[in-house]
Amino acid sequence: MIGVNTWVWVSPLTDEALTSLAPRIAEWGFDVVELPVEHPGDWDPGRAAALLDGLGLGASVVLTMPPGRELVAASPECVRDTQDYLRHCVDVAVTVGAPAVSGPAYSSVGRAWRMSGDERRAIYAELAENLKPVVAYAAERGVRIGVEPLNRYETSVVNTVEQALEALPEECGIALDTYHMNIEEKDPPRAVRLAGDRIAHIQVCGTDRGAPGSDHFDWLGFAAAVRDVGYGGPLVIESFTADNKTIATAASIWRPLAPTQDALATEGLSFLRTLTT
Repeated sequence: MIGVNTWVWVSPLTDEALTSLAPRIAEWGFDVVELPVEHPGDWDPGRAAALLDGLGLGASVVLTMPPGRELVAASPECVRDTQDYLRHCVDVAVTVGAPAVSGPAYSSVGRAWRMSGDERRAIYAELAENLKPVVAYAAERGVRIGVEPLNRYETSVVNTVEQALEALPEECGIALDTYHMNIEEKDPPRAVRLAGDRIAHIQVCGTDRGAPGSDHFDWLGFAAAVRDVGYGGPLVIESFTADNKTIATAASIWRPLAPTQDALATEGLSFLRTLTT
């Protein structure tokens, strides 16, 4: 299965934007639409579910961690609010039929600080403790939480699969993103195999955040590793538009990454089909 995140075109997602985008995504031949939950209430999950079902599209759900959403090194009130937000994302996933909720569920993106070995172990223990009730809530509803390692410029908490395995409770899944893996993993196919059956979700893009396949990433090795571990979920193209000031700044998108955003999606789809057929 191949999917695409609506961030390729718009942020935040709205009902109107999804109504416009989803038929085009289906017509191009995608299997899944990835739905970001930036702020509860931006879009109606029930309406989205009906729309996607009518178009024969599946759904995946991604969480966001702006300043103020924290599961570690934060006040108890902040942690509780973040857990409530994550439970809301799970409820959204149930409504739209998404099997997982994925993203950097530990600290706000861009927040980074130095840690000694003991400090890091303490942060990982705190993360595991604060994730457990959310993971349990999700499991009771048939949804998996996938925690995503990010690159060093976006976090100092979890950068690699090895760190994720150390930090996360055993019942929690891992979400992989080839953009971050290209920066942080010495051997991305090996990292995929290390994550193994813990993989809950996979996002893909070119090493420049553009279309997968137009870059230097070892896509054949990556695809072989994904097959080897038996991952059965979608490969979802996640990229961003330079036309939206907020998202372009947050994702450091300073120039167009394709002739058009539609081209980024469709060229990526064509390439990914060669890996999965």
